[in-house]
Amino acid sequence: MPLQSADRSIEDLALELGPKTALLGADIPARNRTDWSFLPEAAPRAVFRPSSTEEISRILRTCSQAGIPVTPQGGMTGLCGGARPLDGGIALSMERMTGIEQIDPDGMTMTVRAGTPLETIQKAADEAGLFFALDLGARGSCAIGGNLSTNAGGNRVIRYGMARDLVLGLEVVLPDGTVLSMLNRMLKNNAGYDLKQLFVGAEGTLGVITRAVLRLHPKPGCVCAAMCVVNGYDNVLELLRTARQNLGPFLSAFEVMWADYWHQATERVPGGKAPVSIGEGTHVVLIEMQGLDEEVDGARFNAWLEQLFETGAIEDGAVAQTLSDMADFWGTRDAAAEFASPAVIGPHISFDIGLPIRRIEEFVTRSKSALLEQFGCHSVHYGHVGDGNIHIVAWVPGADPQPLPDVSRVVYGIVRELGGTVSAEHGIGLLKKPYLKHTRDEAQVDLMRRIKRSVDPDWILNTTKIFD
Repeated sequence: MPLQSADRSIEDLALELGPKTALLGADIPARNRTDWSFLPEAAPRAVFRPSSTEEISRILRTCSQAGIPVTPQGGMTGLCGGARPLDGGIALSMERMTGIEQIDPDGMTMTVRAGTPLETIQKAADEAGLFFALDLGARGSCAIGGNLSTNAGGNRVIRYGMARDLVLGLEVVLPDGTVLSMLNRMLKNNAGYDLKQLFVGAEGTLGVITRAVLRLHPKPGCVCAAMCVVNGYDNVLELLRTARQNLGPFLSAFEVMWADYWHQATERVPGGKAPVSIGEGTHVVLIEMQGLDEEVDGARFNAWLEQLFETGAIEDGAVAQTLSDMADFWGTRDAAAEFASPAVIGPHISFDIGLPIRRIEEFVTRSKSALLEQFGCHSVHYGHVGDGNIHIVAWVPGADPQPLPDVSRVVYGIVRELGGTVSAEHGIGLLKKPYLKHTRDEAQVDLMRRIKRSVDPDWILNTTKIFD
């Protein structure tokens, strides 16, 4: 459609929906111009902030007819550019699509609107005597619609699975404005294709998630956590094996921090605390167990740790005695959110990769050496080793911009050689698009494109993301 006609369509839609919903020109907030990916700000024609599914349907129908690209936006906490709008397109923000509609304690479900922050959902479940298992560092800012659109993982995948394992039903608006009401509340529903899963992890390229039925779990009767210092990655794997064996289904988190990360998190981040002391070549493992009874399960956890100390399986450690202790433990793990501060690291490149667990240390050794030798690039490592997912923070001191293409080529090249994935839980977005075929072969990418064309023939919804 000619530029003038597209502008007229947006102006007419803005008049129809009103100033609370439509922001144009100088009224477009900076926060809607890019996400946390360090990509430069875009220049969208407008930001629409609908408050109902009907308004979203109207917006998408108009944009589809006018050929105007639409970028759905949640909490804007993504690291891959998935929520960054296109110049000349529109941003569809879910910031007014918030609220918890229903909690069903018998069916153990919660129905929410897509813009609702994850932390709000966690607190509502807790107040109802239940538990929503998805958890990640950006919990206070990220929105559940974005979590589902990227199939977020987070800290407790080892026990509860990814975001797609925690959703029973969805309401989705297709690019042409069609509303799919799939708000299933049953754990078992095998009637034909499970269409909701088509939109979980699709990064807003196939439809806009507007409401979700989430699966809840019983609130844990007790939570125990310990930090263990382990010498060498082979001993990390042995600790994981014995944790699975002795804690069984109660094991809820197994997080590993390499020494390079630990020093940044506890020495450079303001207010950082070091519950344990470590030496070079050691790893800090944060283990969490969610049990049923403090006296029974807590005693089992402590007895298991004592045995590890006695046998020398762990060199040092600390057990959380209070909620404050537990917050300090997780604070070291979540400290990466502060690394962008110039006082810590400043501009950097973040990676979210998945690997066979046995090969993670090989990756760390090869990647760290190659980046330093080739580009003078420093790197630190941490992550959810219990489910094969680690994160890398890499930076060339003083470089602005950072050498993203060169560093990515090295990191993803090693990932490819080791049979891993370029995205474990953050999605593909813009930044990982050139490397999708490191993980998916041509036949798979071709099928993705065919699905995209069938659902979005005009290619308007989050176009340029995942693949061209």
